[in-house]
Amino acid sequence: MVDSLRIWRRMAMPDPVRVHRFRSLPEQGPKVLFFSGGSALNKISRVLKEYTHHSIHLVTPFDSGGSSARLRAEFDIPAVGDLRSRLMALADETVMGQPEVYELFTHRLSQEEAVSVLKSQLQQLVVGEHPLIERIPNPMKALIQTQLAVTQSRIHDDFDLRGASIGNLIMAGGYLNNQQQLDPIVFLFSRLIRALGEVKTTIDASLHLGVELENGDVVLGQHRITGKETQRLPSPIKRMWLNKGLRYIRPTNCHIAEDRKDAIEGADLICYPPGSFYSSLLANLIPEGVGRAICHNPNPKVYLPNLGVDPEQQGLPIMERIERLIAVVLKDTVLEDVAPAEKETDSAVLSALDYVLMDSDYDYGDLDEARLRSLNIQVIKTPLITRKVNKYDERLVAQALLSLA
Repeated sequence: MVDSLRIWRRMAMPDPVRVHRFRSLPEQGPKVLFFSGGSALNKISRVLKEYTHHSIHLVTPFDSGGSSARLRAEFDIPAVGDLRSRLMALADETVMGQPEVYELFTHRLSQEEAVSVLKSQLQQLVVGEHPLIERIPNPMKALIQTQLAVTQSRIHDDFDLRGASIGNLIMAGGYLNNQQQLDPIVFLFSRLIRALGEVKTTIDASLHLGVELENGDVVLGQHRITGKETQRLPSPIKRMWLNKGLRYIRPTNCHIAEDRKDAIEGADLICYPPGSFYSSLLANLIPEGVGRAICHNPNPKVYLPNLGVDPEQQGLPIMERIERLIAVVLKDTVLEDVAPAEKETDSAVLSALDYVLMDSDYDYGDLDEARLRSLNIQVIKTPLITRKVNKYDERLVAQALLSLA
């Protein structure tokens, strides 16, 4: 009995037949899985939902900056900002969607208003009298009020509400209201906005990132690593780990839940997308079980490198990024668990990366073609960039990825 088969096909890039098929029936589209965080993938996600309603987004819960940082410090919760923003990117924007809920979840309180005014606005939301919540019908309205009421009752009097995302406050209340678990409130959130895809944190744990630099310094906290909210790191990153808290070096790790493992192993395509190389991409690959699940998926894995300058990538050319990505994935695999015969006959067991997807004209740096061949990695070059702004064209990227799925 044969457990699995590998089927080869001729591929066009982009493949107009597959793209047209998926655009016509997005509810039957492929399971394209992304490891990401932040906002780098949100525009691509908005386009992708036109072709498939089955994309899977595993996002990092390790952010420690912005308004999410205040909620993390107040309640010791995983970061919820990236979850909320990706869910919003996947929200149904057709007449079947919920525009009133979308507007509420994307609203931020003012940065300039007095604290007393912001507290009054939160109270209006909780009792259902704010203009943003009045238009939402029950039972959705009551569900949202319940989560906001929990957040309101638990925050301290001096909690800074300036610039706070209402969506983040709702998710924080749902987390506190569900035995400190994110999955139930993410599921509810997804249903309320009719998300056309699935979004989850890689792990449901309140952890942070730690890095050791080439000069020996140790830096704790995603917001200190990215070079966006603070000064750039004085030296390139040597290694990264998950850490308990932001005050002391306390390395730790967690195993991914079974549903995350199943999602990774069952995806039709795995994409390592653009974004902060360490704090968004590699951070998602650190939790135990991620690398092994990737390598047990026989379907294509593709890396779409960053454009422009990523402060985290200093001194890290394209080939070294490819090597580090593969190393992080394979570090989690336990090859001894694979029978010797399987090692020899099923190369998919060891596959961390199959393709590097690149724009046909952009200069990403020097590629070592011999080294790529030894790693069984193929470079695919196709138009992907909008030339006027020198950024990835979301539709071209989506169509290229779907051609590989």
